[in-house]
Amino acid sequence: MEHIDKGNAGEAQPLTVGVLGLGLIGGSFAKAYARAGARVIAFDPDEDTMDAARVETVSGVLNAGSLTACDLIVLAAYPEACVAWLEKNAEALGRATAERAASQDSETSAGPIVIDTAGVKSAVCERAFALAREHNFSFVGTHPMAGTEHSGFAHARADLFRGAPMVLVPPELDDISRLTLLDRVHTLLGPVGFGSFSVTTPEAHDRTIAFTSQLAHVVSNAYVKSPTAQEHHGFSAGSYRDLTRVAHLNPRMWSELMVENADNLRYEVTTIIDALTAYRDALDARDTERLRMLLAEGDRIKRSLDDEREV
Repeated sequence: MEHIDKGNAGEAQPLTVGVLGLGLIGGSFAKAYARAGARVIAFDPDEDTMDAARVETVSGVLNAGSLTACDLIVLAAYPEACVAWLEKNAEALGRATAERAASQDSETSAGPIVIDTAGVKSAVCERAFALAREHNFSFVGTHPMAGTEHSGFAHARADLFRGAPMVLVPPELDDISRLTLLDRVHTLLGPVGFGSFSVTTPEAHDRTIAFTSQLAHVVSNAYVKSPTAQEHHGFSAGSYRDLTRVAHLNPRMWSELMVENADNLRYEVTTIIDALTAYRDALDARDTERLRMLLAEGDRIKRSLDDEREV
């Protein structure tokens, strides 16, 4: 097991990570840090989940009294729950930061950094940035680009994020403060094993994620509503599996994410409806050449996207 410390010249102090919400994402963060040797404290409203996490992952409860001990706090709940937790604990986070700043131990003087993992950023970051400014603690929006069609702590894995991209959404700061904050986040996330990091704004994140994630879930979910889905057995292979994988989802979570990003997602849904209408019109007209052109256009765009990724 790799041991993580804060770089003290004296006795090594383990990294302490707090996690709010022990579903697939929060549970995977908790397991990744625990495997790396960090002390993990957490809170989940489901007692059975907390009991399961205590077996080999979580050693304490994340609450107002334990915030000062944290180097990193990961908010892995739904967007509204993340904001509600911040509003409830903003003063305590400010006090924890002040206490760490007053410490004689320079390695712990920076105070805890709070990140969230919600799939939308504008709705969370707008309020979180304001609370962080008002109460003087550090907050960075994040979105780990990894997951599965399953949910819950039972499906969490310590290696879920290994090699995956991580999107960082920092607050507006001067260049030096911004770079310092991002460097701290990068270092604290090191044990999780992300493969790459990108930095963006809440608005740009939400525009892009409407296409790369939310639209894919809508299309997959709508696809299986065809009556033919009840009769496909024995007639399906890779194409069916690939297109239907994310039809299985958490409706409560995804509906909240989609409504928070409604304008961007509506644009993407409208765009794909327009594209599908062109295919339907070509079929109605029995226009083979028009259909060939539409298919060739999509193939060309996909090949171009793949070539860009390989450069």
